[in-house]
Amino acid sequence: MIIPVRCFSCGKVVGDLWERYLFMLAPTNGDDPISESEAMDRLGCKRYCCRRMVMTHVDLIEKLLRYNPAERAKAR
Repeated sequence: MIIPVRCFSCGKVVGDLWERYLFMLAPTNGDDPISESEAMDRLGCKRYCCRRMVMTHVDLIEKLLRYNPAERAKAR
């Protein structure tokens, strides 16, 4: 859903890393995207528990917003 603010294991703040992580992985200006491990190193995410929090996150909030039950009730 939404990336957790803190790592579940160590408590380090990881919520602010998500958008920068995606930006680093996306090919921009014809450059090749960098690897996941290099992006994590550049972000300063050294612990494997924090890396897990960022790398395994699936952003579902945009998909869930399409299924608002209040809007479906108005359509009926």
